[in-house]
Amino acid sequence: MTKSELTRRRLLRGAAAAGGLASIAASARILSPARAQSTRKTFVLVHGAFCGSWTWRRVADQLEGKGHKVFVPTLTGLGERSHLLRKDIDLDTHIADVVNLIKWESLNDVCLVLHSYGGFVGSGALEAIGNLVSSTVWLDTFIPMDGQMTLDVTNEGFRKMLQAAQEKGEPGFGASGKVPAIFVAEPDEPFVRSKLTPQPIGTYLQAIKLSGAREKVAKKTFIRTPRFPHPALDKALAECKADKSWATFEFADTGHMAMLDAPERVTDVLVQAA
Repeated sequence: MTKSELTRRRLLRGAAAAGGLASIAASARILSPARAQSTRKTFVLVHGAFCGSWTWRRVADQLEGKGHKVFVPTLTGLGERSHLLRKDIDLDTHIADVVNLIKWESLNDVCLVLHSYGGFVGSGALEAIGNLVSSTVWLDTFIPMDGQMTLDVTNEGFRKMLQAAQEKGEPGFGASGKVPAIFVAEPDEPFVRSKLTPQPIGTYLQAIKLSGAREKVAKKTFIRTPRFPHPALDKALAECKADKSWATFEFADTGHMAMLDAPERVTDVLVQAA
């Protein structure tokens, strides 16, 4: 065999080896995103009455830090959208806020996370986009029955505030005064009080229409914060505990706004529940 033939064979073997390495590297580049995607979840976090997307910022930051996609809509007339407050905002308006976010962002396999009044919004939204939601988490959240209004489950203090605002012809009510520790820990009280905005009255007065879409979601989790006393939430916890299709948690040492009091713990449950 000539020297030139030996040189040619070495070059071919080297090229083949390089091609093999390139192929392995290409495979690694193809597989890595797929593996990452298998653990990446999409969360839509819905806030409660008088609030806005700001309530979820600590949890959203942690979820995003773990590589998840997070969407946090602010419902019409609240938070940074409080300039849109008007008398014709009702429950359907807030339901549309969530439904349209999910549709326009082309989301699927969503973990829908709801807080407090957000349970009415989420229950209504599931009627339209339930097929795009694979799991739900209800953080101290009302789980309404068909035909129920938010006013039906609110306390007497809020009823009086709503009635007074109605009599004055105002579009919203509430969101004034010191925030009790049953809602949020004392260090965060000034921050929360500075962010609260009036709740559109119509959202408390419209009956919800449900056909059972909520119960069809495969994974459902309920978190109760018993320091916040509320018969409707105690009833919801008891019913979820009795239903094997639900997972339940109790945060005994946080206020109603557990996403502010214990963001790490809430984040851990969300990731587990998604």
